[in-house]
Parts: sequence; structure tokens; C-alpha cells
Amino acid sequence: MTDKKETKKVDNALLAVIRIRGGINTERKIKSTLELLRLHKVNHCVIIPKKPELEGMAKRAAGYVTWGDVSNEMIEKMVYKRGRLVKDKRVDKKDVKDIAKKILDGKETGIKPVFRLNPPSKGFKNTRLLYPRGALGYRGEKINELLKRMI
Repeated sequence: MTDKKETKKVDNALLAVIRIRGGINTERKIKSTLELLRLHKVNHCVIIPKKPELEGMAKRAAGYVTWGDVSNEMIEKMVYKRGRLVKDKRVDKKDVKDIAKKILDGKETGIKPVFRLNPPSKGFKNTRLLYPRGALGYRGEKINELLKRMI
């Protein structure tokens, strides 16, 4: 008899990663990790698949970003309000659901990979401490509340 390892596969699990802090006096490894995640400026957000490699990149840059599990409804809101086509044009309302579905499936969408957000209304707690006491690090489903304040 062979023992088969059961692997937990979460379909369509996505993470939203938001850059909180700037890049002054940043270590070279962290700076390159932020560039690989396409987080060049503060309040930029990217949606990435939940893979161990990409989660490790977010953990490496934990002193500069926050991330968590994003909901499908929040992806639709972000595409509608902050999604931009390649020529910096807004996304049509009729195309929002199709683009959100493509993002969930991991297909090519035709929109820019970075969402440029506003600073959150009522501000961050603290931009130097990790999540329960501050704004940095992994926050799970609570990322949706932060995104709602930033859209």
C-alpha cells in the first residue's frame, strides 16, 4: 500500500498586497522584492495568486507591505473604481465582471497589474508595527476592510 499525501489546493485563492512605507534607507533585497511585486510607490496594490513563492516574497517585505486574502466582491470593486486599461483609460462597467473573472482564473486581463489607491480614510494605525497593533504584515480577511477605505 502506498500512502498518498493529500495536498490542500485552494482554487482561485488570491492575495492583495499593498505597499505602506516608502523606499528611503531600504535594504537592497527588500527593494528588489518590492520591484518584483511591482510595488514601486506607496499605496499601490497588486493582486497575486496565493503561492508559497509569492507569499514568501510578501513576508520578506513585511516591514513595508501589508497583505491578505481578498474577496471576489472587492476585486470587482477595485477593477471598477481603480482598474485602468493599458492607455490609462477606465474600465467599462459592462466589462468589470469579465475582467474580475479573468483575474480569479489567472488569465490575461488587459488591465494594468497595479491598482493606484488613495491613502485610507481615517488613516493607518501605525506604519512601523505589524498588523494587530500596526498596519504592516499579514492581516487575512481584514485586508478587505482596508481596501474599502482606500478605494
